[in-house]
Amino acid sequence: MLLRLFKGTGPGVIFLIAITLGALWISAFLNPQMPELAIYETSPMPLYSIVRFLIGNHPLLGVIFSFLIVMVMIFLITSFNTSVFFINERTFLPAVIYILLSAIFPQCQVLNPVLPSALFLMVAVMKIMETYRKPGTAFNFFDAGILISIGSLFYMNVIWFGLLVMIGIALLRTGNIKEIAISVLGLVTPYFIVAGLYYVLGKDLRAFLSDIIYNLFGESPGYTFSRFSIIVLILSGLIILVSIVFLLMQMSSKKVKARKIFFLFLWAFFISLSLYFSLPSISVEMIWITGIPACYILAHYFVFVRKKILPEIMFSGFFLLIMLLQIL
Repeated sequence: MLLRLFKGTGPGVIFLIAITLGALWISAFLNPQMPELAIYETSPMPLYSIVRFLIGNHPLLGVIFSFLIVMVMIFLITSFNTSVFFINERTFLPAVIYILLSAIFPQCQVLNPVLPSALFLMVAVMKIMETYRKPGTAFNFFDAGILISIGSLFYMNVIWFGLLVMIGIALLRTGNIKEIAISVLGLVTPYFIVAGLYYVLGKDLRAFLSDIIYNLFGESPGYTFSRFSIIVLILSGLIILVSIVFLLMQMSSKKVKARKIFFLFLWAFFISLSLYFSLPSISVEMIWITGIPACYILAHYFVFVRKKILPEIMFSGFFLLIMLLQIL
């Protein structure tokens, strides 16, 4: 029943999404918290430092800031599929699933640098896909590199997704060395600008370099998983695994552009998982980034799977467990 409701496209679905988003964030607004002392808090990157300075010691303002970015994110997630139409159905389901996935860790519903960096990453992916069948040198890769690099000035570990630009070149182009070079130039340009500003303002460039290294390879405080959150994560993992297998089985029947988009999202998903399990500096905040490819993969499964009862049970169970997790 819930899946059928959210698969629609009418004004009623938008209202349901707004209610769901509000319900999953109400506790964050009623009991706003200051961010935990993760690496990105103790050694913030330059752009996040500016945000923290503007927010100050006002946790409610931090929650409002993050909530507004989530609203922009779900708009971009929906409009990307609407404009490119790679799921082959107009649906708000990716936005709904992103809202649900990002609510698995209520402690992340505070001021954090991952959300703005995820926003820049989402726009970068859109820029990469604009190069499909574009004649000549595609300078969109330069734009994508800059966007990811700017995102890393909020949350340093998003810089690893520069690999996604290279993967995009391999998927969409014919091995143009110039495009590889301009994408690398895009990735390093914001750092040259920041280093120049530090030099002009007389700030310590060594401290900036030290912050970069610490944000990449330092050890973030561990996250304590409750038993209930483990249950939700296991269920989420099983649904995502089923969705990936279903997607791969359906891939040959899709149009070329849709196939390339899904392959790009699969790469993004596996990169985010690899980073989480391999780098001690990354913790559960990565859900804001992992949720982007995951929401499209899950939406594809729920839209096209022929059996209706099992997906309905899976979606409804996942939805209700997330709601219960927020209440608990």
